[in-house]
Amino acid sequence: MRGIVVRIALSILVLAPVATPAVAGEERPRVNPDSVGLDTRALDALDADFQSGVIPLVDSLLVLRCGSLAYERRYSHDYATIYGKEAREVGPLNPYLTGPYNYFDPAWHPFWHGTAAHTMQSITKSATSATIGAAILHGDFKAPLDTPVLHWFDAARVKHVDARKRAMTLRHLLTMTSGLDWNEDLPYADPKNAAALMEGTRDWVAFVIDQPMAYAPGTHFAYSSGVSELLAHIFRKETGQDLEDYARSHLFEPLGIHDYHWKRSPLGEVDTEGGLFLTDFGLATIGELYRHHGMWHGVRLLGEDWVLDSVTPRSDPGDGFRYGYQWWLVPYADGKRFAWTGMGFGGQYVYVMPEDGVVAVTTAWNILDPKYYDRIILEKLRPAVKPFTCPAGS
Repeated sequence: MRGIVVRIALSILVLAPVATPAVAGEERPRVNPDSVGLDTRALDALDADFQSGVIPLVDSLLVLRCGSLAYERRYSHDYATIYGKEAREVGPLNPYLTGPYNYFDPAWHPFWHGTAAHTMQSITKSATSATIGAAILHGDFKAPLDTPVLHWFDAARVKHVDARKRAMTLRHLLTMTSGLDWNEDLPYADPKNAAALMEGTRDWVAFVIDQPMAYAPGTHFAYSSGVSELLAHIFRKETGQDLEDYARSHLFEPLGIHDYHWKRSPLGEVDTEGGLFLTDFGLATIGELYRHHGMWHGVRLLGEDWVLDSVTPRSDPGDGFRYGYQWWLVPYADGKRFAWTGMGFGGQYVYVMPEDGVVAVTTAWNILDPKYYDRIILEKLRPAVKPFTCPAGS
């Protein structure tokens, strides 16, 4: 989620990059950065900021160009010590004290039970969007994006139904312009933060769809993990299939992504707002799929129209950012270009820079710092990217 959280003093242990066991995807070609037009010194400067904690609690950095891995760094942190106190206290980031929604428990976050799979948080939203795109391509998701959301609900059992809620469509959910009364811009520790309130309930879908309307749909951007969770319900109703199962067979397995996990809500619904765990290589692979407009080794996994529609500016969050279908568009190069960006709470980022043939990934677990680093990291990465033409087919 993109909620702001309260800054507190943290003891941060940042070590030098460490070797890690091989994970799926590491077999991709590796090249010297300078051989593909990447300035090693600029990348080393970004690495130094991660090591020193200037940009805190980063777990990994990958930079790919033309499909080859050009730069890789990993960093070690003792999260059991860093978040030890919070792990034992009930609060908005720990509503159940135990289990997968204790964000401070090192058994669950940021790595899934000691594996290489790292929490993606709201990058889950981008993967969910990709799964919907795959189902559209295969003809399994037939409803148009302008279908009213209440089509997939029993309206008689939904609260606060009015003309505005009846007008809310799937497209409005994808673009975060639902019009629902939802405030996720508060600190996550604030008891009024809507996402934290949702995760503290048993029936997340009912909690979201029952919210009153604050705006006419399509007129106001309000970032909402809640509307992203509705997509799990809608997908199941429309296709008759579980979204995670569909992603496995139509997205992850064809991409060679096998090391992943996906959390579920207390009632067993797929957590499409923030529950996906991937390795950094798995995340980079999704970035590469989008860089190739949905093609993967000669096989079409997503429609090109879906990819390009997903990264077309459709709503305006402000500060120069734009939003597509569950993808952020982060401006760079003096606002002349957008990086297609998935971003997640704690410092998860995938940047796709299509004109430059670059995909960059960071994972992190900086969850008590109110500062966003999405644009900072991109601006520090940008000087490393020199003009370069990728070979055909790369």
